[in-house]
Amino acid sequence: MKLTPILIFYLIVQCLSAQVQDKVDFVHANVFVNPITEEKTIEGAVTYEFKVLQSVDSLFLDAHNMSFSKVELDGVSVPFENTGNKIIVHYDFKKNASHQLIVSYTAHPKQTVYFLGWEDSVDGNEQIWTQGQGKYTSHWLPSLDDMTEKVEFDLTLIFNNGYQVISNGSLINKERLGQETKWQFDMKQPMSSYLVGFAIGNFEKKTINSSSGVPIELYYEPKDSLKVEPTYRYTQHIFDFLEKEIGVPFPWQNYKQVPVQDFLYAGMENTTCTIFSNQYVIDSVAFVDKNYVNVNAHELAHHWFGDLVTETSSEHHWLHEGFATYYAYLAEKDIFGDAHFHWHLLETAKALQNLSEEGQGEALQNPGAGSLTFYEKGAWALVMLRDRVGDTFFKQAIQNYLKKHAYQNVTIPDFIAEMERVSGMDLSQFESTWLFEEDFPMEAVQTYLSRMEPSIKHYFELTQKIGNQSENAEAILRPIWATLAVTQLKSNLILDHGAQFSNDFLKEILEVGGVKERQAVALVLEQFPQELKNEMEGLLADASYTTQEAALFKLWSAFPANRTQYLDQTNGLIGFPNKNLRLLWLALALVTPEYHPEKSADYYGELNGYTGPEHHFETRLMAFQYLQSIGGFSDDALKNLIDACDHHVWHFKKSARSILNTYLANENGLVRIRSLYPTLNEAERLFLDEKLGE
Repeated sequence: MKLTPILIFYLIVQCLSAQVQDKVDFVHANVFVNPITEEKTIEGAVTYEFKVLQSVDSLFLDAHNMSFSKVELDGVSVPFENTGNKIIVHYDFKKNASHQLIVSYTAHPKQTVYFLGWEDSVDGNEQIWTQGQGKYTSHWLPSLDDMTEKVEFDLTLIFNNGYQVISNGSLINKERLGQETKWQFDMKQPMSSYLVGFAIGNFEKKTINSSSGVPIELYYEPKDSLKVEPTYRYTQHIFDFLEKEIGVPFPWQNYKQVPVQDFLYAGMENTTCTIFSNQYVIDSVAFVDKNYVNVNAHELAHHWFGDLVTETSSEHHWLHEGFATYYAYLAEKDIFGDAHFHWHLLETAKALQNLSEEGQGEALQNPGAGSLTFYEKGAWALVMLRDRVGDTFFKQAIQNYLKKHAYQNVTIPDFIAEMERVSGMDLSQFESTWLFEEDFPMEAVQTYLSRMEPSIKHYFELTQKIGNQSENAEAILRPIWATLAVTQLKSNLILDHGAQFSNDFLKEILEVGGVKERQAVALVLEQFPQELKNEMEGLLADASYTTQEAALFKLWSAFPANRTQYLDQTNGLIGFPNKNLRLLWLALALVTPEYHPEKSADYYGELNGYTGPEHHFETRLMAFQYLQSIGGFSDDALKNLIDACDHHVWHFKKSARSILNTYLANENGLVRIRSLYPTLNEAERLFLDEKLGE
């Protein structure tokens, strides 16, 4: 193959992309950030202080889609190259020299920084937030995607008055500058660049302190002031527990948590500044089924496992996600009890077993493994390791490992070596089973759970006794049902066999069971029987939005003569933050011809309105799905569907595109979409042109 000049340049860029910059050590960064909402850009500057470890003739920073107005080395302009992904500075850098590099830039981020609410008509919902996730901070800050480069980042942000700005470290100065405010944050220790982040929005905060005196700032939108307690319930408890359980004090100067709209994941452990999905901002009823406790503990645990000690590469990702998942489960165990802990482990074990049986099992040291492996199999590995070496050796090795490698990078062998040194045990068999094998060792897991949790042992025994004959389950279970003391045991037995229970037995369960047992009945029955009508109607007011949703739909389906009654009773219920109950109610009201036909236009308008970008993507997706099922898309909803096809959350985007494809498969749908073409923006038109082959 002939190497043209263009190809040679391309190969150089590719080599730089894979290069680890180990001849220069970046020590400190003063970062200035000014977000420009109208253009969705970042005007910024960064001053790096670095040391030259070995003589070298250039250095680089990862910098995606940026332009540069100034590049100075020690106060003097220097030549540089902008490849589109990197900025390369050419200079004769001498070993042991120290330098200061100043870069002024404009970033046009296509990812990692998200500007939400600035183009809609809703006042007060405007937000800007970041999500670095591994190596993407370089889309808004010239930095190094390499996690082994740790830098002390101090951020200064300037933004419009009236908004709260939150970032890493301690807020050391806040100064009003006319129509804008300058916020200065100070970090005390170094971190990898993917952990640098900020959030801007209309937030208020509540400040508490851990028992060790660490300030904890809990942010919320003013409209959610009544949800602060259930959302952040047990936060101090979690913090105190993790410090005690891990045995190493929280390694940073403060801790903040910020809920934002349309976050890509459940949460992200930016150092001292966790950003998480506002779908966890809940009331006390939602707490029963969907609360922030696990995510809260998981992101906090990352401040030791990920932020303090950081993997060198993705094949060691267990050291982040497996550890954070495990310690979050321990925090839940401390709050909710041993049974909760072990039953949840059984649930994840079943999922991992299914993965193995489908031939999709993955080794923990596989850098391309999925979340189920890194998180859940990773947590199981630590459960079994602790059982193998014992509590005392396990906790001592964890403490040694964290202290020895604090603010540095680690590999799995670093951790295993410390565990072997403290315990005096050869852990090669553990490594073989849990780190290198692809299949999940379900037999060993069942043995462990049976030994640790009597109710799970009883569950396995009853399951074996019932076998594949669910029709015999009631004869086995009903005589002993009152003696079963653990909610999870009864709920799982109902979910496994409840569809075969008699109406008398189900009625008994509904009358004396707890909320989770009633929920299991509501979920397991495909159709509610006439004999249980009164009991099922009581579930419409049960203390669970999941139960209420299942009860409303199944009662509406089973008893057509009572549909007006059910809709009247549940009118006004909202449900979870994604508005699951309200959306279901609207869909049912619209397909119930006798229910207030004079209001159908209002109901259509409300349901279509939930497809707008001012709503969370979970709400929008459910609204799209209901509208698709009842054939109720308005022109605005169709435009919102097209808009959703380019959303930053990939699984929502994928679902929106699937719904649009189905709609376009109908000739009338295609004609209608074409009629909307003149009202779309340029990006949406280009998308449709490509989709329609025009």
